Amino acid sequence: MARDTTADFPVELPEREVRPALLRGWKRKCPNCGNGNVFQGYLKVRDHCAACHEPLHHQRADDGPAYLTILIVGHIMAPLMLTVYTEFEPDPVIMASVFSVGCVALSLYLLPRIKGGWIALQWAKRMHGFGGTREID
Repeated sequence: MARDTTADFPVELPEREVRPALLRGWKRKCPNCGNGNVFQGYLKVRDHCAACHEPLHHQRADDGPAYLTILIVGHIMAPLMLTVYTEFEPDPVIMASVFSVGCVALSLYLLPRIKGGWIALQWAKRMHGFGGTREID
């Protein structure tokens, strides 16, 4: 079997700037170049950037962006609902309808942007899986 020599001599990779990557991710652009789209559709991550060919297939966001979106939408809408209810006392059906649409719209707006930022953070911190296979004895 072949011996893994990469563990003996760690390679120092240059640091990537987090802030520009996060801003590019918020805009749903490639964290490396900022030109290509990071998503193939609404939330599906591209295999690689069309502009700079940076591999993106190994960036996994899983449920993190969804939890963060729910947290943000809840912290915005709950105090707003309380304020509207105590100040204006609207009909419950109208209030439920308006705030349901508001919650869904805000969630649909925030989710791809938060996921783009999440992927950009992973990219900037090199938090992704190993791209190949290697043998270890």
